[in-house]
Amino acid sequence: MPELYSKYRNPLIVKPERPLPEKIAVVGAGGIGPDIGYFFKNVLPEAELVFVDIIEEALKSASGRLEAYVQKALALKKMTAEKAEKVRSKITYTTDYSEIKGANLVIEAVTESLEIKRKVFRQIEEVVGDETILGSNTSAIPAARIFADLGNPRRATNVHFFAPAWRNPGLEITVWEKVEREIVDYLYWLFCHLGKAPILVNDAIGYVLSRIFDNWCNDAALLLEGKVATASEIDKVAEEFVVAGPFYVLNLAKGNPIIIKANTLQMEEGEHYRPAKIFHSVENWRTLRPGSKLEVPPETASIVRDRLLGVFFSQCCEAVDRGIALIDDVNLGCQVALAFRKGPFDFMRNLGEAEFRRIMGKYGRERPGMPQPQHDFQYYQNFYRHILVDDLDGVKLVTIRRPHVLNALNDEVNREILETLKRYEADIGVKGFVITGYGTSAFCAGADIGRFPQVLGNAEAAVNYAREFSKLFAHIDEMSKPVVAAVNGMALGGGLELAIRCHRMVATKNAWFQFPEVTLGILPGVGGMVVPYRKWARGRRGLSEVYHEMVRFARRLTAQEAYGLGMVSKIVEDYSELVKAAVSTVEELEGRIERIPEGPVEIAELKPVEVPMAGKLPLSREVDLIVCKAIKDAAAAQTLAEALEIGYKAFGEVACLEAAKEGITAFMQRRKPSFKK
Repeated sequence: MPELYSKYRNPLIVKPERPLPEKIAVVGAGGIGPDIGYFFKNVLPEAELVFVDIIEEALKSASGRLEAYVQKALALKKMTAEKAEKVRSKITYTTDYSEIKGANLVIEAVTESLEIKRKVFRQIEEVVGDETILGSNTSAIPAARIFADLGNPRRATNVHFFAPAWRNPGLEITVWEKVEREIVDYLYWLFCHLGKAPILVNDAIGYVLSRIFDNWCNDAALLLEGKVATASEIDKVAEEFVVAGPFYVLNLAKGNPIIIKANTLQMEEGEHYRPAKIFHSVENWRTLRPGSKLEVPPETASIVRDRLLGVFFSQCCEAVDRGIALIDDVNLGCQVALAFRKGPFDFMRNLGEAEFRRIMGKYGRERPGMPQPQHDFQYYQNFYRHILVDDLDGVKLVTIRRPHVLNALNDEVNREILETLKRYEADIGVKGFVITGYGTSAFCAGADIGRFPQVLGNAEAAVNYAREFSKLFAHIDEMSKPVVAAVNGMALGGGLELAIRCHRMVATKNAWFQFPEVTLGILPGVGGMVVPYRKWARGRRGLSEVYHEMVRFARRLTAQEAYGLGMVSKIVEDYSELVKAAVSTVEELEGRIERIPEGPVEIAELKPVEVPMAGKLPLSREVDLIVCKAIKDAAAAQTLAEALEIGYKAFGEVACLEAAKEGITAFMQRRKPSFKK
């Protein structure tokens, strides 16, 4: 199989010479086609969009669907009236293929029929120029079959969206023998730039994510067919692993015909892929909405659980074993595109080797012929789940890749970054490191809320958690090689605490910085109350007041404001320029690392307020008093270590307040907190 990635894993390192598309065509106005079109108009509102279909009614329906999306976005205040007008403009709905002439990108989204797709692409090729990129949204048919008849297949490949395509970040791009690398690299860059989380896959039936989902659904249907459980019971058990069960999703997507076609095609690999007969006789499944209450008998739940995990592991391991995709892409893709609560190899790790082997042994007996793992347990565990590591002429670029949670930190992310720093720190061929976030909107949205509820009410546990979380930051403080933060969007809470511990920060013009912890009834306990004062406020009048407002009242700083304060050393236009600036900054800092100063720092008075506010949100006065004392005591500390310890202990103190419980609970319930004290 071809090499999936040419040079870099981070899609945005190199900006291609080919510009953003100005004219896009979507052929197929039914099904997913309108969602694909709306995706492009939402992110490229100035672009021209052409819908082509042979059925007028489908075109009318597509127009109505796009308008409904715009109206909903306006009602939710997620789109301005000005943008809405741009989104509505320059859209053509037509049965005439000649209207796509001049398109830079054409996406085919017709029915899953090889002959129809080939016919469509022959018609497209008659109209467009050789530089037009052609993509098929097929979910299962290999690119080599679809594009076999093209006169110029080098510019064509499969580009597989996931429903709802306008907001689901999942995307697969097929690497096959005739497509040019420049086309693959451009599409990989383009879709990441536009907000997707693309992965590259080799040219197999169903690639990766479709074969996982389709067989997950097929095995669920076989359980139903065998009267092991009802559709509702199967969906309820499935919700342990995924946001919505297979039958609920099939109803939403009208997916029964898709499973029949995909699994019939996959029968080329064996009779065991034959679609369940029940798909031919049922149009809508009788199931409940996700989250509905339903008691599943324990014995039934156990059988269903084993079967679903069996097919899940079977398909995910096979994708890795055959080299269809890289293991970290499979792990991420299942979460991003298919809404699994964790990656398959995370579930595998949590179960442990013995339980994994039991499940797969049982699955092999129940479903003979279905793929079994070809490697030992550890083979599927030894990879970085959350970061990408690229080499840029001796500078290691570490990218936090958790797009589904805005690149938030957790213990494992910190461990992976720390391991990478330690691994290459002694390498004489490595000059230093750059840490950045995946995509164009977030450097890091802070720390996962995950472990916070576990330490509420336990000061000692909270202090230990803060210390443990800070191991990465403390290591950066002592490093002999420079670490530069390349801030590519929001840097919030723990993400900002990571950025300020790096030896310097560079940022894109859209970057912004905030400590929002007080809005959760907690505080920035791993350096936020300490480091800004010591690094930038020493001997500079007025700066400590800014940091007071950031820590106490969640004031937000723009990249331009941070540059004016000396926090950011350089502001650039886009991601590729950001990477270049960060690499050059690493080279500037070689042998001249700027350490966080020791000794006390003079700060402005922290004036008490009766009702602290973050914008229009009233905050906890108890939390504010603890924050003020911690800032003051940390500023007076003789050493950085003493100051940081004050922050850890303040975090422990706040964790025992009712405000912290209310703030964390409100966040998890997606409501505004109501602080009593």
